[in-house]
Amino acid sequence: MEFKELEFMPVILGADITAYSLVRSYHEEYGVKSLVVSQKQAKIISESKICENRVFPGLENEDVLIKTLVEIGKEFKGKKKLIVMGCGDWYVRLLIENKAVLSEYYVIPYIDEDLLNKIVLKDKFYEICEELGIKYPKTYVYECGKENDLKFDFDYPVIAKPANSAMYHYAKFPGKKKVFRFNNEQELRAMLENLEKSSYNYKFLIQDCIPGDDEYMRVLTCYSDRNGKVQFASLGHSLLEDHTPSAIGNPVAIINEVNPDIVAAATKFLEHIGYTGFSNFDIKYDTRDGSYNFFEINVRLGRSNFYVTGSGFNTVKWIVDDLIYNKELEYTVADRENLFTVVPKGIILRYVKDPETREQIKRLYREGRVSYPLAYKCDLAPKRRFYVNAALLNQYRKYHMVEKGKV
Repeated sequence: MEFKELEFMPVILGADITAYSLVRSYHEEYGVKSLVVSQKQAKIISESKICENRVFPGLENEDVLIKTLVEIGKEFKGKKKLIVMGCGDWYVRLLIENKAVLSEYYVIPYIDEDLLNKIVLKDKFYEICEELGIKYPKTYVYECGKENDLKFDFDYPVIAKPANSAMYHYAKFPGKKKVFRFNNEQELRAMLENLEKSSYNYKFLIQDCIPGDDEYMRVLTCYSDRNGKVQFASLGHSLLEDHTPSAIGNPVAIINEVNPDIVAAATKFLEHIGYTGFSNFDIKYDTRDGSYNFFEINVRLGRSNFYVTGSGFNTVKWIVDDLIYNKELEYTVADRENLFTVVPKGIILRYVKDPETREQIKRLYREGRVSYPLAYKCDLAPKRRFYVNAALLNQYRKYHMVEKGKV
């Protein structure tokens, strides 16, 4: 396979579906080969022909990561402009915190540390939403290590989740989940008691449980240029989410849609704080009052970012045009209907209940407007094709185990 030699090269941290989505996006748009840096091998990456995978055990540790990136930076200094992208909150935070060292070698398409600390903490995010009149779920803030009365002005069931996702990543305690749902105070207190014994020592958010299943969720991806102006927005209607405890809430099937009100609210938020680069919002529709509630902002492209590229608006082009070629960007709202999925059609139709949405899914399959990020026709050698198909079929086993309560 031939690759184009351009003045830049992507360096991607991680080896999951997020990483491959970025590798594929860069290859689709520019024909370039990415360098993937990971702490272990994953077949979807290591068997790929459109990237080079270098494995460094312990890459989650700051000293190992920065030393590795500096060595790679020196290797390509004067030869390539390196665009470094992280596929996890912890990678992105370390990149941001070490901009002073890494900027000599890399283009780092992320905000600065002061702004990160202001908005990535969900309690701070909600304070800004309150200031701007942006709807968010009713929230009680539990402070670890302090006395908390657990009295709030909404009823059970409640949702509980960490205000600091990066810190929570390193916490270990029995029954740990990305997001919890509790039916009564006894269940909530039992989890909090275990949490208090872990390394996590920030705030935990207890929220009103907005009714409705996965089909009520939305995901919004925006790009703000180097001057802090929102130049791109792509809204997705989540049809189904991952149900395993460690990945709960990650969309696995999305259909693109357009909603000017949601985009306007996000634009107000981003331009108010002077945001730059890609942002990703989790949003839920509330049937009780017809509102859309903003849950959180992620300061990077999400795990399901290929829902944007798959609909015809390649994510990485915004980064390259803005930060490599210094082009003036043209404001764009994605408006092409497409189904993004990382699970088989049978699973989507098993869980999606709305009749109109089910017909829409079937129509998009008939029309061939479906994107599965791992199945890239330029990168399907027999061995990799096996792993791609196995990953897809494994979803049946995963959802079956969740249904049986075995996960």
